[in-house]
Amino acid sequence: MNKEELIKIWERFTEKTDFKLNDKEHIDIVAKGVLTMEEKTGLKLCPCRLSDGSKEKNIELLCPCNFKIQTKWKQQDECWCGLFVKR
Repeated sequence: MNKEELIKIWERFTEKTDFKLNDKEHIDIVAKGVLTMEEKTGLKLCPCRLSDGSKEKNIELLCPCNFKIQTKWKQQDECWCGLFVKR
């Protein structure tokens, strides 16, 4: 998968939701990070959060993660890495 394909998946993920993708520059940075993590781990993990290497922790960090339960979403209207922001 390349960066453009990943971004298209994220765009579809945000359709008919109360959140959208952040600006293009931010999206590009996160996409590169996710793809780098995939090369290293075989999983599309959030590049901004650290894994302890366990399967349980890795599942929590899959992009897109369950960001709506996070404090940052509730307080700042964006996910942990800033990829998704409230509309």
